[in-house]
Amino acid sequence: MKVLVINCGSSSLKFQLIDSESEKCLAKGLCERIGIEGSMITYAPEDGEKEKTVTPMPDHTEAIRLVLEALTNQKTGVVGSLDEIGAVGHRIVHGGEKFAQSVVIDAEVLAAVEACNDLAPLHNPANLIGIDACRKLMPNTPMVGVFDTAFHQTMPEEAYMYGLPYEYYQKYKIRRYGFHGTSHSYVSKRAAEVLGKPYEELKIIVCHLGNGASVSAVKGGKCVDTSMGLTPLEGLMMGTRSGDMDPAIIEFLAHKEGKGIDEIMAVLNKKSGVLGLSDNLSSDFRDLEDGYNAGDENAIRALKAYCYRVAKCIGSYVAAMNGVDVICFTAGIGENAPLVRTFVCSYLGYLGVELDQAANAKRGEDIAITTPQSRTTVMVIPTNEELAIARETVRLVK
Repeated sequence: MKVLVINCGSSSLKFQLIDSESEKCLAKGLCERIGIEGSMITYAPEDGEKEKTVTPMPDHTEAIRLVLEALTNQKTGVVGSLDEIGAVGHRIVHGGEKFAQSVVIDAEVLAAVEACNDLAPLHNPANLIGIDACRKLMPNTPMVGVFDTAFHQTMPEEAYMYGLPYEYYQKYKIRRYGFHGTSHSYVSKRAAEVLGKPYEELKIIVCHLGNGASVSAVKGGKCVDTSMGLTPLEGLMMGTRSGDMDPAIIEFLAHKEGKGIDEIMAVLNKKSGVLGLSDNLSSDFRDLEDGYNAGDENAIRALKAYCYRVAKCIGSYVAAMNGVDVICFTAGIGENAPLVRTFVCSYLGYLGVELDQAANAKRGEDIAITTPQSRTTVMVIPTNEELAIARETVRLVK
């Protein structure tokens, strides 16, 4: 079966067409600046040249139409007709407490996803628009929703509840939900597979380190804690997000700077993290690493603070699981920043972690980066959320 995987943002749309039997990506691409002047589609067939086309995209329906047109193009397309696409898998950011697993999309599911819009106002409405656009253009093709929050729904109550009046949970479902669940699920399973050990017998910590970053504790094949919360702002310091901090800082800054709550939240989401801590040097870790090597104090400050927080989070999850067998690094930074991995692992001597620097320097493969003598195994596992979504889609449709 060929599965089209769709990941809709408010003004963007990522896509991949995956052959479920070979698990090869047949084509992939990105629609950018949807509804904005200068919109563009990038399309790359397997073993083909990447094409970029600037074309009007007033809405997501037009973006989906252009994607389907590219996939069926006589010269560079990879399918003869849309009939060859057996199903569409949609990434949905927030499923609240309603969805603990992926589901075939119907009217009831759409209504439940819409009810979660308040929990992810930047993401869920865009996800729904993408689903609606696909249903219009491919009315007879089954659609599956795969939720970022679903994998974390196995957390126990003591892990997901906040120290707030219980009535706020009862009224508004304010609790820890967690995100990047598709990645955490894929990477933890893949680690067990590479090691040749039963997934259900391992204690695994997954560090999904990208511009957005989160850590999860996976015990016996189930998530028991994760660092992001009600929203993706909680947890680690990130590219532009503050992560954990004293909540009273919001009130303090509002008074000192004369700003409203929306302005302060914009600062915490878009101007903080390593961008803010590096005095606006960069939110890109490649720039920070270059700055670190050049002795730039701003880059050094940001990198050290970031790695310290990752290591501290790992330590808390060792406590939560009463031990750990495997620690995995994944996503853009986790997979491609050996310096970050070195710094984080420098705090893990109590776990008997011994890095193999030659292995740590490699990229793009599933690999253990610790020596055979290391008491705890540390791995780099490239994430593949699109493949995970395709697998879930095939499982449900079949």
